[in-house]
Amino acid sequence: MFEYELIQNRVAELHREAEHDRLVREARAARTARQRTGAVARLARGVRRPVARPRAAQLGEC
Repeated sequence: MFEYELIQNRVAELHREAEHDRLVREARAARTARQRTGAVARLARGVRRPVARPRAAQLGEC
């Protein structure tokens, strides 16, 4: 009877470890999908670089 309980405890432990591993894999995949680089990342975060406003052309430049 004691061996049966040990086996059941071990099976439950393996199930918990498998569930944890699955959750970790899903979290890593989600984090990787969210990671972006460069201007796309800044726009996604809502951070924008200051950009010089276009100015009206002067008569001498035409």
